[in-house]
Amino acid sequence: MRSLLLPEFTISRSDSCDRCRACEHQCSFGVHTYDASQDMMISDNYRCAGCQRCAVFCPKGAIEIRPTPSFYRPNASWSRERIEDIKRQAETGGVILTGCGSDKPFRIYWDHILLNASQVTNPSIDPLREPMELRTFLGSKPESLSLSDMEAGTDPVLTLETPMLFSAMSYGAISYNAFQALAIAASRSGTFFNTGEGGMPAEMRSQFKEHTIVQVASGRFGIDAEYLNSGAAVEIKIGQGAKPGIGGHLPGEKVSQHVAATRMIPEGTDAISPAPHHDIYSIEDLEMLISAIKEVTNYEKPVIVKVAAVHNISAIASGIVRAGADIIAIDGMRGGTGAAPKAIRDNVGIPIELAVSSVDRRLRDEGIRERCSIIAGGGIRCSADVVKAIALGADAVYIGTAALIAMGCTLCQRCYTGRCSWGICTQDPGLMRRLNVEEAAQRLVNLLSAWSHEIKEMLGGMGINAIESLRGNRDQLRGIGLHEWELDVLGIKGAGE
Repeated sequence: MRSLLLPEFTISRSDSCDRCRACEHQCSFGVHTYDASQDMMISDNYRCAGCQRCAVFCPKGAIEIRPTPSFYRPNASWSRERIEDIKRQAETGGVILTGCGSDKPFRIYWDHILLNASQVTNPSIDPLREPMELRTFLGSKPESLSLSDMEAGTDPVLTLETPMLFSAMSYGAISYNAFQALAIAASRSGTFFNTGEGGMPAEMRSQFKEHTIVQVASGRFGIDAEYLNSGAAVEIKIGQGAKPGIGGHLPGEKVSQHVAATRMIPEGTDAISPAPHHDIYSIEDLEMLISAIKEVTNYEKPVIVKVAAVHNISAIASGIVRAGADIIAIDGMRGGTGAAPKAIRDNVGIPIELAVSSVDRRLRDEGIRERCSIIAGGGIRCSADVVKAIALGADAVYIGTAALIAMGCTLCQRCYTGRCSWGICTQDPGLMRRLNVEEAAQRLVNLLSAWSHEIKEMLGGMGINAIESLRGNRDQLRGIGLHEWELDVLGIKGAGE
């Protein structure tokens, strides 16, 4: 069937092109070809994903990729995206898949929240001259401590040198090189990376055990007692922000021999995660799984329960705490993914800013806040977002998309094709080799280091010398350009109040 779609991007090539064919080599989508009969490079705009790989690696800087200037007659009801989605489904009859987080213009509350700064009566602190503490402890805390309690020991906690962790990205969805880079960076930065639901390669377990969070999801891929004990914490994934309420699907093309061995499934078969855990239909069921995991790990590892940010998230979080979880991870609707139905990604869930504030206040109101920590994820873009998330009530944040961008990702949203030009979301050996593990790890370390410095600067400006003192401290925040109901949900005052 002839496609009636316009190309998304237009490729232009300047006269400086010397037909070195570097663009042909770099593009994994087959956009560029060399026509020997005309001694010229030819580009197929329809194949272009807009990943910019060819433009970055063109030695002459001859390539420019822009959104196509062609347009349909403007129509307020029928945007170009709506028209083309219908055309695409009319041609394929299938669900439209996409990758990365939602790109829809929902309000980003981070950009409508301003931080406080000390002036005169509460002097600011210079982080270059005075100590600033970013060390964070995640897990259940006792209401009070006596000497006998300390001798008996407290519940296990995760110790982070900076309040940021790498979010769950499974081996299979991302390449082995990207997976390794995350593990190395977490180890060097004194934080943690999350295996996602794809298991943990056996050869990495002993080296990165102290900086790994192993995940248990509905597919239960690669899970046995050794796996559960090969990390510092265990995360039960109930849902994720990019696709709440549905499962996952890793196509067979990405299930290589090593991925298959790690996930304990046959090579080349689709890895399908059911929408629900088939043994969890209530808080009591969740409590049984948490207890079983604590039993098999000898009560030495905190258990995290990860849920998507949805409408009644505060009540759900309350139940999770009472089920015995040590940490709740909340993933907002802008959270990334390797593959999700576009209709789900763009229409289900709520922003993490609203969710984390309502959960923190609900748990405080019920007097159970100290029984668990909160990790906020799904839409953390910069160090200021980290500071605001913690002031709204989070103990730490998950970063996923930002980590991928640090490694080279340009958010072309074609992760699900397995043809990632940057070697991140692919299992193609040739493409994987494009991602240098050591360089990618260093980029991630640098990102965490830069954000940590900026967090210290912002804390100092507020007159705070420890991240612990900022947690849930909404007086340090003011809203601007927000409606009254939004300020109420966030639990903050308007600017000028």
